[in-house]
Amino acid sequence: MDSPTGWVAKHIQKYVESDGQDGHKFNGYDSLLLTTRGRKSGKLRRTALIYGRDGDDHVVVGSNGGADHHPAWYLNLLEHPEVDVQVGADKFAAQARVATDEEKPRLWELMVSVFPTYAGYQKKTSRTIPVVILQREK
Repeated sequence: MDSPTGWVAKHIQKYVESDGQDGHKFNGYDSLLLTTRGRKSGKLRRTALIYGRDGDDHVVVGSNGGADHHPAWYLNLLEHPEVDVQVGADKFAAQARVATDEEKPRLWELMVSVFPTYAGYQKKTSRTIPVVILQREK
């Protein structure tokens, strides 16, 4: 089941239909598809996210546009950290984990350099926006 947000669902559809050829770049930013298992429904849920790279890992941000609540995909992976990822045509299973307090400042700066709008999102909300590391399963 894809994101219920209209523009995200259209982006995912293009991404999937083109095997990442149309959609990996979204408004000039690299994006991936993340599939989580719903924490309540148990159903698979897919969304598109801007990402950065930290070595072999992919890094995403649970910004939710600066809203005062976490995005559903983030809450889902806290419950079920086994996720599926598609980056372009590359599809793989991964383990998701929240960056530790030690890792987060460096990874936050990385992600703000990838998508500067994240800094403004953090100013809009009192919650701490999480940074998530997606580690490919070997």
